[in-house]
Amino acid sequence: MITRTNYYVRIYGAKSKVEKYFKALLKIVIGGIQLIALIMLFGYVTMRLWNWLMPEIFGLVPIDYWQAIGIIVLSKIIFGGFGSHNKAKSRKKKISKKFSSKCTNGGNKDFSKWKYYDQFWEAEGNQAFENYVKYKKEGA
Repeated sequence: MITRTNYYVRIYGAKSKVEKYFKALLKIVIGGIQLIALIMLFGYVTMRLWNWLMPEIFGLVPIDYWQAIGIIVLSKIIFGGFGSHNKAKSRKKKISKKFSSKCTNGGNKDFSKWKYYDQFWEAEGNQAFENYVKYKKEGA
């Protein structure tokens, strides 16, 4: 049996879902418009900078808007710029950073003691290496 309360709950529940999907769709549309505007702005800025600098410095010809967009796309393909959005790469980078900090005594990068390395190797290194080789041959 449908009561008046159940009827309103069903209607308002459905309405809130529709509103939620509408708001999500609206955010996607607004985001798309912002992305297109940003691309257009990058193209315009690239065109203006090229036409301001390149003919004067290198004697190149001025370019139009679509050629500037082409330069941006080409640079994206060649250099892979504008940041990385790959979560796997960023995770590997974090793990690598964590590992490297463990390997260097918690980030202590004091290399001042390495200035004695050559003196040590001349004094004890060759003999220590020969002893190690001898030990390995006898043990194996």
